[in-house]
Amino acid sequence: MPHLLVDISFHGYGHIAQTAPVLRELKRLRPELQLTVRCAAPHAYLQQRIGCDFRHIPQGFDFGMQMASAVEVKVAESAAYRAFHADWERKVEHAAADMAALRPDLLLANVPYLSLAAAHAARIRSVALCSLNWADIYRHYCVQDAASRAIHAQMLEAYSRAEHFLQPQPAMAMPQLSNTRPVSPIVQPASSRREHLIAQGVLPAGEKWVLVAMGGMEYRLPIEHWPRLPGVRWLAPHGWNIQREDVSAYDALGISFSELLASCDAVLTKPGYGTFAEAACSGVPLLYVSRRDWPEEPFLVQWLQQHAVCREVSREQAQAGELAEALSALWDAPRPARPQAKGAQEAAQFMLQNYF
Repeated sequence: MPHLLVDISFHGYGHIAQTAPVLRELKRLRPELQLTVRCAAPHAYLQQRIGCDFRHIPQGFDFGMQMASAVEVKVAESAAYRAFHADWERKVEHAAADMAALRPDLLLANVPYLSLAAAHAARIRSVALCSLNWADIYRHYCVQDAASRAIHAQMLEAYSRAEHFLQPQPAMAMPQLSNTRPVSPIVQPASSRREHLIAQGVLPAGEKWVLVAMGGMEYRLPIEHWPRLPGVRWLAPHGWNIQREDVSAYDALGISFSELLASCDAVLTKPGYGTFAEAACSGVPLLYVSRRDWPEEPFLVQWLQQHAVCREVSREQAQAGELAEALSALWDAPRPARPQAKGAQEAAQFMLQNYF
């Protein structure tokens, strides 16, 4: 029975969102494939997204960048990479021993570079899958750190150890890697459940539904103080505890996040692969709050502008709820053709043809 080990960064939900559809497609094509997923995300969330049998090992192998919120990087704290790399060779050796004990036939990494370095040391074949890599993100923020050149070199070397680096579009440029291979966008396939939600009396008809989804890191917006927009219903996380009749908590609606997004008239978010790609592929207009200096953002925004109706709003507008004009502009704009979300099929077929 072939065994695929999957290591996923838990830096928000984007890495899981990219990986899960590929795993489902692999299991559909090869039901006997054994999956082991190592990720620090809660098992219930992984099960919801992956939707097939797998063994979960709650373990993380990277920390991405330290974040103050969904849109702000703690640059000084992210210099913790110095400590992480201080005993790099020993860390790789231990990770390689742990990986070898699992006896996988292949590692799929999205996108912890320690795992890829360990796979090389353990002589286990490996594939990376992601729209970004932590080497370029780290170098962007920590270039002034005296140790950054050596650390960056170790990170790049680890990524170059993957036999292939699959890049679901939209992806940031990775000019220093020679093993990259683009694939189409990877999203969770979903259809609108709007009529179902209305028929069940969960949400009312005759309103515009705007999903407020700022990603997997806390960035609470004070919706309770926003001005009311006639005919607009906000869908926000239950944990925000917004007590207004024009606000509904989306967590308890009984449908998946992807189905919810496809059911909405617009989404307010920050630049990130998962929501950008899913909104574009579902034809849902999008408002986004810029992360300002996140190096992946220009590539995401440029792609979104080509494939979806979108508009940037400032952090101040988002905090104050001054969104009426931006929403009207979204709803009046012509809609481009939706991009085809074939990336999961392309990635799965590639892996089966080359590794199993």
